[in-house]
Amino acid sequence: MTSSSNLQVTEYFSAKAFSSQVSGGGNDTKPDASNIEEAESSLRDGDSLNYEEARVLLGRYEYQKGNVEAALRVFEGIDIAAAIPKMKISLSMIGKPDTRRSQNYAAPPFSINTVSLLLEAAYFKSKSLQNFGRYREAADSCKIILDVIESSFPVGFPENLGADHKLKETLSNTIELLPELFQLADSHQEAILSFRRILLHRWNLDKETMANIQKQFAVFLLYGGGQDGNPPNLRFQTEGSFVPRNNTEEAILLLMILLRKASLKKIKWDPSVFDHLSYALSISGGLGSLGKQLEELLAGVIDNDERRLLLALCCYGEGDRLSALNLLRNVYENTSKNNDSNCGFALLLASKIHGESSSFNEGISTAKRAIDAFNDRCDGMVGVAYSSLGVSLSADSRAVGTGDAERVKQQSEALESLETAGRLTGLNDARILYRLSLENAEQRKLDAALCYAKQLLILEGGSHVNGWMLLARILSAQKQFRDGEIIVNAALDQTGKWDQGELLRTKAKLQLAQKQVKHAIQTYTQLLAILQVQHKSFGSQRKNLEIGEKHHRRLEMETWNDLAMVYISLSQWEDAEACLLKSKAICNYSASTRHTEGMLYEAKGLHKQALKAYKHALDVDPGHVPSLVSIAVVLRKLGGGSGPVARSFLNEALRVDRMSSSAWYNLGLLLRDENPTFLREAADCFEAATVLKETEPIEPFR
Repeated sequence: MTSSSNLQVTEYFSAKAFSSQVSGGGNDTKPDASNIEEAESSLRDGDSLNYEEARVLLGRYEYQKGNVEAALRVFEGIDIAAAIPKMKISLSMIGKPDTRRSQNYAAPPFSINTVSLLLEAAYFKSKSLQNFGRYREAADSCKIILDVIESSFPVGFPENLGADHKLKETLSNTIELLPELFQLADSHQEAILSFRRILLHRWNLDKETMANIQKQFAVFLLYGGGQDGNPPNLRFQTEGSFVPRNNTEEAILLLMILLRKASLKKIKWDPSVFDHLSYALSISGGLGSLGKQLEELLAGVIDNDERRLLLALCCYGEGDRLSALNLLRNVYENTSKNNDSNCGFALLLASKIHGESSSFNEGISTAKRAIDAFNDRCDGMVGVAYSSLGVSLSADSRAVGTGDAERVKQQSEALESLETAGRLTGLNDARILYRLSLENAEQRKLDAALCYAKQLLILEGGSHVNGWMLLARILSAQKQFRDGEIIVNAALDQTGKWDQGELLRTKAKLQLAQKQVKHAIQTYTQLLAILQVQHKSFGSQRKNLEIGEKHHRRLEMETWNDLAMVYISLSQWEDAEACLLKSKAICNYSASTRHTEGMLYEAKGLHKQALKAYKHALDVDPGHVPSLVSIAVVLRKLGGGSGPVARSFLNEALRVDRMSSSAWYNLGLLLRDENPTFLREAADCFEAATVLKETEPIEPFR
């Protein structure tokens, strides 16, 4: 294109822009069709610009001015499809080395500038179609650009065209636009294929642009929804190389490549890449791999304390609490960094780990230090630290061996800490609301517990099973069994089949509390059917879902035990024995299974066999309260001066669980029968049993 033709176009555009300003049209003025045709006619009369080039320049001008509809009309008048063969020939000839091109007698059909203009027209046409929601047509226009360049340069975009050439700019824009268009068109599989096509061909674009495409692809694979795409079919693949089996694995591979490039300083460090990789590996059970990636990062890429904190999270997720605590100590034991946010987060995590390891004193002390670290900086995080303190105090109050006075004090402090946490977070943290409701419920402050549970349900929108379960248990403690069942039914309607196990078990217990034995058996049967289907599903992917499978197998065992207890209450011994056989097949060494077996023997009047079964339960779990109480009951029935021994079992049961109404009641019976001088103590035990029974849920709150 000559300079005179450039001047002609420039003069036309200047005149056009000036006339628009005079008429007051601005960017919102739609050009008249006759004006467009007149402009095209004047451009066609030029010596150097052909008809298609003129339309491209005019269309680009209208698009950049904001007249998208007019621009689209111009671009749709360009027959790009007819020019594709000539564009491919021209580009393939231009892409050859000069020594080979000089031997050809014929010149390329189009100049590089003409090809660039035509491909730019295809790009602007795509953008115009996108503006009107015609995403599929826009994607087809984008694909023309990639088809032309890919077929013209099969070994890669030639370096001799220069990085600043307009063609390369159009290519870069197209590469970023095409996957976006398929996503907007809800074409999940085609979006994946477009990303792969872009990443597998050598476009010779700058590293940051390609890194951005890789990141966008990984994000789409992780969060884009839809079914897993087919595994990538690599053209150059060595034997034994890794091929991703699903979207998550492909995203992890892409993010690891980006992380490696950033570590080697080939691209800029992008913290969001590591965030996405952390999420991907955590949902796929790969926290150990994430830890290795952290260790391989070169010094200076991320802060050392942040690296230790992230490594601690990985170790904690893998179950290595000791290593996690050692890493956390390296962060927070440096007193000069007490005001650093990493220090506060490390203290919070340490408090959580100490609480789970029954090191409650350490959990309390680290939570208090976390409060100091976040104080005067972030009320929300101070609230979270107070919540952690409340959890540790509550756990310490329930610890075996804690005196009554100390227990009451710690329970009061725990509730006060949780209330402070709720106030600082504006009761907008679901975890804090749950803990507030749970702590009030366990201290039998049921009205407050119910209020917090309802707030939790509203805040979460019923999205978590735990909130529904807690509300149903609180209602059962208030003896509102029918309301509790209604709540469970509402939860079942909003919960997927795979997550209904605990809800169905609670529903069956609520039905039993209402004397609806037949309905309860039907609910238990429904639950067992779901669990058996789940077990078969877990069989094909046991490695990744081992924890989930263990949980469901334990739930299945407890369900068989529950069902056995129902049949025992109906004196249907054979059915009860059949349920116990199923339970033992899952786990023969279970305290609850052995206890249920003892209950069957006791119901049959076989007290010695029952006593043996209860003792087997204590061999598995020395603190199993139902078995401790049942042994005392059987010993009392057998008589023979075994009162002191029975009392020792009941005292042990109360040492483990002060809220056991059954232990208090049976202790009262023993004291009443043992000696008339213990009648006052017996009356106190009966009173405690009565109060606790009135507020006892159908199953433990926690």
